Amino acid sequence: MKKILFITILAAGIGLLGWQVYQKASASKKDSNRQRGNVPVAVEIAPIKKSTIQDVGDFTGSLYPLSEFIVAPKIGGRLEKILVHIGDTVKSGQLVARLDDEEYRQQVSQAKAELEVAQANLQERKNILENAKREYDRTVALSKKKIASESQLDAAGSEYKTQQSKLKVASAQVSQKEAELRMADVRLSYGEIRLPKNNASGFSVVGERFVDEGAMLAPNTPIVSIIDIGKLIAAISVIERDYTKIHPGLESMITTDAFPGRRFSGKVIRVAPLLKEKSREARVEIEIPNEEKLLKPGMFIKVQIRFDQHENATVVPEGAIIKRNGAQGLFLADLEQRKAKFVEITVGIIHNAQAEIIAPPLTGAVVTLGHHLLQDGGSIILPAEKPRTGPQQKDEKPRASQKEDKPVVPQDTGKPGIKRGKVQSEGKKS
Repeated sequence: MKKILFITILAAGIGLLGWQVYQKASASKKDSNRQRGNVPVAVEIAPIKKSTIQDVGDFTGSLYPLSEFIVAPKIGGRLEKILVHIGDTVKSGQLVARLDDEEYRQQVSQAKAELEVAQANLQERKNILENAKREYDRTVALSKKKIASESQLDAAGSEYKTQQSKLKVASAQVSQKEAELRMADVRLSYGEIRLPKNNASGFSVVGERFVDEGAMLAPNTPIVSIIDIGKLIAAISVIERDYTKIHPGLESMITTDAFPGRRFSGKVIRVAPLLKEKSREARVEIEIPNEEKLLKPGMFIKVQIRFDQHENATVVPEGAIIKRNGAQGLFLADLEQRKAKFVEITVGIIHNAQAEIIAPPLTGAVVTLGHHLLQDGGSIILPAEKPRTGPQQKDEKPRASQKEDKPVVPQDTGKPGIKRGKVQSEGKKS
């Protein structure tokens, strides 16, 4: 029983002692916070402005030609002549190269001869058919007069039908030979390699040249590449945060290191309907007019796309915005009372180190530097001001207990190497 009573008294004593320690620590912390809050903090401020602010996205990408294709022969043969070189301007339907086409010319001649034979055979079958028709008509007339027998009439009719069939065969052979001649002409035309008639912007140039004259080419061997640079395509990658802001028709500004200080305008024409799983980015294509032909495919570019613009917005430096106790806000500077007040805010557009304040309405100045040391309602000191270091004024004389340091002037003792120090008083020489 005594043991239990002793333990109870000991526990109560320990609890009382702990409570007293906690109370003293809390009071000490409050006093410390109160003293720290009363200490003036040197800060920098900036005025709250009314200005136009834009929501602009900055991206990087590369330039691509409006169209690009490879010119290649459809048939094989020796490359006899190339009529263009790298950088040459070309037009739709222009002759680019020529193959040795002697073999195909002979094929055209052969197809013409075969067509003439088929046409002659057709004419012969027409004559035979006319004779067979006359014979059949005469046999029918004689049969009506009971002069020709039924067997003679059947034989004449059968011969007439046979010649009709042979005429159709001869006519089909003529059509076949005409098709062969057309095919030979087409193969012969393949010896002249021309550009297709699909020049969109009207300015195409030779980008690369892959072979030289005299080379033996197989079908579809690349000869030159043709690129259209009348308009260019700027391809950029957009992350998820900006993807929903971009749509076709948005204006954009393009810059490149090749032309410092120059800006080129463009317009968004295509937005990819998906984001790549690995990069979480979507491809966006911007069409750029290139009338001066300054921009070239492959250039690295920087792109600015304006998503939105707010007129007469309340704007503060971005550095003034901080977070306190999970709330986003800033310190308003009261220049008369030299106090700082913390205000929770709603931020809108942020661009070029400037932030739009949507709510609440603000006027005056905000703290931009030193706010990490401030408390709500704390005192502030502006850069042009100096805090007072004590009650002593500038015109007060030093106290008697304070001794001024006076320079020590060496004094010649008359002995070599030995000098005595003598204190030099103000206004007199020793």
